Amino acid sequence: MEFPEDDGQVPWKRCLREIAEAGYEWTELGPYGYIPSDPDALREVLAEQGLRVCSAFVMRPFEDPGSWEAIEEEVRRAAELLAAVEAPHLVLIDDTYFDRQNGEQLSPADLDEADFARLIEGVERMSAIVRDEFGVQAVFHPHAETHVRSEAQIEEYLRLADLDVAPLAFDTGHHAYCGGDPVAFFRKHHQHIRYLHLKSIDGAILEKARADGVDFMETVLRKVFVEPAVGTVDFEGCREALEEVDFQGFAVVEQDMYPVASLDDPLPIAARTREWLREQGWG
Repeated sequence: MEFPEDDGQVPWKRCLREIAEAGYEWTELGPYGYIPSDPDALREVLAEQGLRVCSAFVMRPFEDPGSWEAIEEEVRRAAELLAAVEAPHLVLIDDTYFDRQNGEQLSPADLDEADFARLIEGVERMSAIVRDEFGVQAVFHPHAETHVRSEAQIEEYLRLADLDVAPLAFDTGHHAYCGGDPVAFFRKHHQHIRYLHLKSIDGAILEKARADGVDFMETVLRKVFVEPAVGTVDFEGCREALEEVDFQGFAVVEQDMYPVASLDDPLPIAARTREWLREQGWG
């Protein structure tokens, strides 16, 4: 669910049905417009599958004040829908500096100090709106090929941001993709992490993609994200770290697969992953 509409991803009805078939009880809504935005219609389709909603996401250039009005409009729409189905979180993500569909570079890979401060200002502004007007907690998601991706950039965000208003959504796979150690980072900064995305990567595919100089979406197409049972992220260490601090937030299982080679691929992967996580003591 990368985009509201795109033939390279699973249609929303099938997506919800297969999430439930794979054994999950909660789902994200993805970007606004992917799943029905009428609250009554949404409640009906969720009830049909026995699912509840934990979040949706908004992925926009928060460092650009000229975009804040449009971002705010999208944030309000998403937060209103989330509140209507009693979903607790909205995930905010800085937009990628490459176009995720055609690979065109849209902006510099790194921001200067002033633009980084504006990014945080934009995130805090939107986070305050969803908290104060809709009772939804925003969380900020560092993401590959965005302006907050490396450990150093994330720690600068942690240093400058109001973490009561906009704490972290931490993605184990994206953190490993960007060269970090997810377990060590979580242990160091767990008090500022309210929400998790659990995924893993194939280290050999990542190394080859870096050598070839390809962008993130091409690397995803090469299947850099893999099932946790075979990836390089230390899921046993992740589980132990979560238990050590009695983590009480959501942990959402993901595997980036855009565009899907076949619509038949995601369900067996999701089901195997759910069963593997049960076997490994994740519940």
